[in-house]
Amino acid sequence: MAVRPERNRMNRNNARKGMAAIAAACAALALTAAAEHKRRYPELPEKITAETPAQRDARMAWWRDARFGMFIHFGLYAAPARHEWVRSVEGIDNETYDSKYLPRFNPDLFDADEWAAQAKRAGMKYIVLTTKHHEGFCMWDTKTTDYKITKTAFGRDLVREYVDACRRAGLGVGFYFSIMDWHHPDYTVDNPHPLMTRLRKEGKKGKELEDAVAALNATRNMDRYREYMHAQIRELLTEYGKIDIIWYDFTPVSEKFGKTYKDWDAVKVVKMTRELQPGAIINNRLDLMETEDGWDFICPEQFKVQIWPTVRGRRVPWETCQTFSGSWGYSRDETTWKGVHQLVELLVHSVSKGGNLIMNVGPTARGTFDDRALERLDGFAKWMKVNSRSIYGCTMAPDGFAAPDGAALTWNEKTGRLYIHLFDYPMGYLPVAFIDKVEYAQFLHDGSEIKFRAKPPLAEAADGEQFGVMGGMELPVVKPAVEIPVIECWLKQ
Repeated sequence: MAVRPERNRMNRNNARKGMAAIAAACAALALTAAAEHKRRYPELPEKITAETPAQRDARMAWWRDARFGMFIHFGLYAAPARHEWVRSVEGIDNETYDSKYLPRFNPDLFDADEWAAQAKRAGMKYIVLTTKHHEGFCMWDTKTTDYKITKTAFGRDLVREYVDACRRAGLGVGFYFSIMDWHHPDYTVDNPHPLMTRLRKEGKKGKELEDAVAALNATRNMDRYREYMHAQIRELLTEYGKIDIIWYDFTPVSEKFGKTYKDWDAVKVVKMTRELQPGAIINNRLDLMETEDGWDFICPEQFKVQIWPTVRGRRVPWETCQTFSGSWGYSRDETTWKGVHQLVELLVHSVSKGGNLIMNVGPTARGTFDDRALERLDGFAKWMKVNSRSIYGCTMAPDGFAAPDGAALTWNEKTGRLYIHLFDYPMGYLPVAFIDKVEYAQFLHDGSEIKFRAKPPLAEAADGEQFGVMGGMELPVVKPAVEIPVIECWLKQ
């Protein structure tokens, strides 16, 4: 996933704190106003293709309805099991990394159908797999390099098996592809590069650092790397049938040692994607935010979005990418795992602001989901089994509907039903400001009726003193045996 250059200077003790700040910075970049981009890139066209807004909206309809997907970060970094940025954080060079992990990498327990089954059971509608992360290792049988999974003891095209399994399960197929590549000899050293980490660990800074980076880049050629990268993208977009989502990651923009859309020829990447996969949805990390159609959705990372994001004054499609713990790749010793309640609340909260949630799993080096991930997927599965109606096809509630305290609202425009998600279960009575607009209500998990009351008993003292309690719904005093109870409301016509 995307991080800023400061990540290179973090040690293991402060990495966890840094990732939160990094994610916020990445999200801020995604939401940068058009005026700033125009100042930086006045030469970029406003539109790259001839697609109309209506055509774009229709192309993305299935994704908006789905609302919930699975990210899978898998690569050589599962073997060190210290975060997918282990090369950058520890400054590991190609020779050291490859000699240690490449001969031993063998996800012999990998079962693509099991991965797909876990996602589907959890209520997820699509999966996005890392075909190549920043480390440069390819998870498919590419013709562009031998640095690929088919040259390991595993010996199979993992991407092919993943695609086939998703299609058998009826799940949307997504490819993540890193436009950065720390392994390729022509990829120039920039802020996140492992060799930059080594230079900084050696104490180089200022002019000395600039000279050292220039020396490393003297033999590197981004033109050759671009050709290599474009060839890989073309393979992925032509050899696996219809692809639903293309997740490009990411442009490390900074004043020094950074890159821009020009380094990738990002306009060409978008044109190629639209030509080869006209139905695919593209995220916004190619540094083309100022264009109208160089991206389809923004992807704030690792925090809860508080309002529906806007770009150039209009609400835009968005999806927050999140982890169960503090790492995207498998991290054996990571301890900051979120609880099931937090995770379900995150899903509901995202939909209540008009967005999607894509939840990440980092498989072990043997190709399995570890017990901690399975436990949380099981939590989603139990909740979604009875409450998915409040997620699929839903969005933010219409104006005039304010959520009760400790709750969030979602709304299905097609059915006209409103859903109240009780994050904090009340004491037998739920004040509802819009109760006069509700015709009927029931718990979603069991379909049991919920009665209305103008005011709860004793909400008004004998002398007429008011306690500020409005009309609402009578609930059982004991919380139902569901992680976050949901009330389904039929609204008056």
